[in-house]
Amino acid sequence: MWKFFNKYPTPLKASSACEESLKSLLLPLGLSTKRAKTLIRMSKEYLEKDWKEPIELYGLGKYANDAWRIFCTSKWKSVKPKDHALVWYHEWLLENHSQK
Repeated sequence: MWKFFNKYPTPLKASSACEESLKSLLLPLGLSTKRAKTLIRMSKEYLEKDWKEPIELYGLGKYANDAWRIFCTSKWKSVKPKDHALVWYHEWLLENHSQK
């Protein structure tokens, strides 16, 4: 992850990445060709598309959208996460918010 962010510290850098260079960086994760294409396209859409939520960007689904809503917006109460770690954190937020 840190190698990626050191090489591509901004969406602009990631959107103009050399696909072959990005593929070699992602190789240990598997599916490097697909992931490289997805990261480049998603970065371009992040910069160019008039998006309201991450789920509107190529390659991002429910998990990314739920995480964004929980950690980056004030809409966390309306999220119904399915991922176990997000469920745990969301439940913790609900319990601690209701105690105040």
